[in-house]
Amino acid sequence: MSSRGAAFRASFNASAYQRGEKLGLTEEEAAFYDALGTNDSAVQALGDENLCFIAQELTRAIRENVTIDWTEREAVRARLRVMVKRILRKYGYPPDKQEAATRTVLEQAEVLCAEWAE
Repeated sequence: MSSRGAAFRASFNASAYQRGEKLGLTEEEAAFYDALGTNDSAVQALGDENLCFIAQELTRAIRENVTIDWTEREAVRARLRVMVKRILRKYGYPPDKQEAATRTVLEQAEVLCAEWAE
C-alpha cells in the first residue's frame, strides 16, 4: 500500500466507515460524503440525502473519467474540476463554498485513485 493509501486508511476512522454504512454508501462514496460534509452550511442546506446523492455521483463520474496519469496532466485535472463543479451546482451546493469543495474532492480523488490502482 502506498503512503498516501496508508494515510487515507488511517484518516478514514471506524466512525466514518460506520456512518457510510448507515447511509448506504460504499467506502469511496463515504470518503466523498465526508469531504463535502466539512462545510456545515452545505450540510444544513442540502441534508444527508442530497450529500449522499452527490457523493455517489462524484464517485461514479471520477471512476469513469480518471486516467493513470491524471494527476500529472493539467488538461485532465481541468476536465475533472469542471465535472465536479457541475455536479455540485446540479444539486445546489452553496456557490460560495464550491471552490473549496472542488479542491477537497479532487484531493480525495487523488487518494482514492491511488487505492484503486493497487
